[in-house]
Parts: sequence; structure tokens; C-alpha cells
Amino acid sequence: MNRRAFVTGLGAVLARPIVTEAQRSAKMHHIAYISAVDPENSRFSGFQQGLRDLGYVEGQNISVDYRSSGGRFDRLAEIASDVARDKFSVIISHLTQASIAAKQATTAVPIVMVGVADPVAAGLITSLARPGGNITGTSSASAAVAAKTLELLHDSVPKLRRVAALWNPSNAVFQQQMVRETEAAAAKLGVELQLVPARHRDEVPKAFVSMTAQRFQALTVLADPLFAVHRAQITALAKKARLPSASGFREFADSGGLLAYGPNFHELNRAAAAFVHRILQGAKPAELPVEEPTKFELILNHRTAKALGLTIPPSLLLRADQVIE
Repeated sequence: MNRRAFVTGLGAVLARPIVTEAQRSAKMHHIAYISAVDPENSRFSGFQQGLRDLGYVEGQNISVDYRSSGGRFDRLAEIASDVARDKFSVIISHLTQASIAAKQATTAVPIVMVGVADPVAAGLITSLARPGGNITGTSSASAAVAAKTLELLHDSVPKLRRVAALWNPSNAVFQQQMVRETEAAAAKLGVELQLVPARHRDEVPKAFVSMTAQRFQALTVLADPLFAVHRAQITALAKKARLPSASGFREFADSGGLLAYGPNFHELNRAAAAFVHRILQGAKPAELPVEEPTKFELILNHRTAKALGLTIPPSLLLRADQVIE
């Protein structure tokens, strides 16, 4: 997988001795966290843990207003505008579409993005080293991860030639970045790739009807909040259709997908808390380098492989960070 030359470890900011500063501060800081997914999503716990590590206690010296669009990307602009009018100290924007909505809503309030696939290509920042403007935070490099996910699926399924790619056209910028990377990987691997859309939960079963009719051999699920929320439905349908499936978030393999490959979103959220702290202490977002993950996790579901009659190659088992038995 091609990686940029500039990579900063997610632990770099967190390692600084700044806990006592937050503990000494008696000021109540009001921040907003906007996302397309609900706050119950496990990824939010990383942000909350990061705040606690830095000495913040919600309700005592910090308040966090979590606002979700409930999976509807068309509502993110309205949510971001409301947050900008409420004049929070910092806005945290989860993933690409929420970050774009936040940038369009305000150039004055500092924005900390979380897990944006390619913030430069999305037009959010000027460069990773010097973001410029009022935005900084963490990137997930998920567009490149999508290509690697297809490669790993190819290595897992013998004689793989035809693959379906489940994608969400409603999440336009982020998904299109991953589509380009996945199509390029498919061409390199000599695999025929067919995009199958699903814009909301009700379209997921219809997508699988299409996949079954076209006799695909495997399924790659492009990482998306919609698919993360409904991963149990997707993996169940994939197993019913006997489609080995892969995606870019670890919960996918936990829910029964064949494999998952991607960054640790818990750590990306935890690192975002450190950005919030530095901004509250007076740092300018324009001068805080964006951080990318230095480690990507490969999770294999051996149970699912056996149910599908697949033998995972020993080389993949050795590379895996976790094998679900």
C-alpha cells in the first residue's frame, strides 16, 4: 500500500506531559462532536478515554454536545450550521462528510476532524504538515486501505475473478475516493469489480439479491458509517449468499465477515482528544500537523472461513493481528 512520506505516530501528541495542565484548569470548555453515526458507537469511547487521560471530566471542566445525523448525510450540513451558530470552543467532526459540512459552516471555530480518509484530496486542508485554516486532526488513510482490503480478499479466496463492492453513493466524497482505489486494485489483480449501491438500510437486502443473481464470488464492503451500523445485517446476508466478505473496520470481522483490515478508530478518536486539548490551551489548528495511523490491523474470522469451506492461507494467519476462532 502506498503511504505518504509524512506520517506522525498517533501516540506523539498523547505522550506529552499535559495532564496536569487540564487538571489545574477550572474553566468549563464547551465542545461539539458531530457525526453521521450515533454516540453509542464504540468509536466514541476512544475520544472519551482521551479526554479522561488528559484530566478532563465531562460535567466538571468540559461538556461535550454529541450531535448525530442518524446515518443521513443530507442532514450533516444543517447540524454543522447549528453547531457553528452555538459558538462552541471546538467542533469535532467524525469522518469526511461531517468534516466537509463543518468546514462549510465556519471558518472561525477550530475543527478537529477524526478519521478522514484523505483530507487533502477532500479539500479540507492544504497539507498534512501544515493544514492551514481552522482544521486539523486525524486521518484514517481509508482510501488506500480499501485497495489493500481487496488484495487480502483476493489472497483468501482461491481463483477469485468476480467481486462485488458494496458502496454508499450518499457518502459521495469519501466513497468515491475508495471506489477509485478499489477499482485500481482490481485492475492490478485482474479481478472484475462490480459496484453495488446501498444508500440506506432498506437497500441492503436488494443489493444482495443483485449479487446473488450475478453470481459474484466474494464481496468487499467499502467502509462507511451506514455499513458499520448495519454490519450484522450485512455479514448475515453475505454468509447466507455464501459470499466471503471483507471491509475496512474491525467490527466487520467481529460480526461475522471473513476479514477486516484498517486503522484502529478507537485510537484515532483518542488522538483527537489531544488535538482538542492543545487548541483549548491556545494552539492554532493551522499549525498542528494532521496525524495518520502508523499501524493497520488485520482481523481474520476463522469461524466464518470454515463455514464457507475456505482454508485461510498460513501466510495470512501469520500476518493477522487477531484470528477469531
